[in-house]
Amino acid sequence: MNIKKGVKKEYWDYSFKELLNAPVSALIGISEYDAKLLKEALGIETINDYAQLQSVKWARSIMTLAQLEE
Repeated sequence: MNIKKGVKKEYWDYSFKELLNAPVSALIGISEYDAKLLKEALGIETINDYAQLQSVKWARSIMTLAQLEE
């Protein structure tokens, strides 16, 4: 897996376990401003917080099941 496609350069050497505790702004596509808004609106500060968000889990499940639907 090429982590360079998912996280910003300063996080390339982090392990996956370390990335869980990295700020959500470490993800490509989420700016510092976006991270501030996520914290204010949903209490999200880390990548783990974001991944554990129930709506994200539902969205991933729906996407996966839609691919299997006939």
